[in-house]
Amino acid sequence: MTNPSRRALLGAAIGGAVAVTAGLPAAAHAASWKLRWSPSASRGGLGAFETVEDDRAGSHPAARPHILAEGDNFRFNMHTVDRDTSADRQRQEVTGLRTSGSSYLKWLPGEAWRVAYRMYIPGSLKATTSFTHIMQMKQPGNGTSPIVVQSLRRVDGVQTIELKLPLADVLVGRTDLVPLQDKWIDVDFRITIGDGASGSVRWILKDRATTVVDRSKSGVDTLLADRVRPKWGIYRSLGDTSGSLQDTHLLLTGMRGYQLV
Repeated sequence: MTNPSRRALLGAAIGGAVAVTAGLPAAAHAASWKLRWSPSASRGGLGAFETVEDDRAGSHPAARPHILAEGDNFRFNMHTVDRDTSADRQRQEVTGLRTSGSSYLKWLPGEAWRVAYRMYIPGSLKATTSFTHIMQMKQPGNGTSPIVVQSLRRVDGVQTIELKLPLADVLVGRTDLVPLQDKWIDVDFRITIGDGASGSVRWILKDRATTVVDRSKSGVDTLLADRVRPKWGIYRSLGDTSGSLQDTHLLLTGMRGYQLV
């Protein structure tokens, strides 16, 4: 005779085999957003980021630092005299999500990531006829094309904020900028990293309890090679024809990074 304990083990094994055969795992796993990055400007300062690109060309040393921690906020200052290493544009940006002095998060193909934060765009940071980017997703390295850009752009004379996928020239969403200036707004950006048509993005803007934008695009290219790295700050062309360039700044706070696991 088979003793009760052996019968129980045999039954469990058979049950597990039936479940696998039927495609029903013993324990279903529901994916959820896991917090991987939650820097504090007041405690860790610019150590929150993988790199800091503050006046790379040394064009305005008297104003350094252009990028700094100010209380609980990360502040990016831009002056009309500032120049990047390419003299036709300006750049004060940070990159990446640093988790310690020696490590940072890598966004790899097949993964899904999310960044959420609060943003303050003053009235002095205006949309332009040429590019003004305040967030980018790029492959690390000099000269690589942007994969995603959140930009301030004039469209038929109207100031707007938009999210675009430059690789395929796909506009994800756009809304009027002026109602969102001189106040704190919430940004929620999500990306599935994939080549060809295997990527996706979602862009959400909120003004307090009001959802201003909630747009998604799937079946899009969100990878060049290697990995994707986020950038924040002010990166703008001097080719504006609307007279909108002036001394300005951008504030970010409450920054969080999540991975879908």
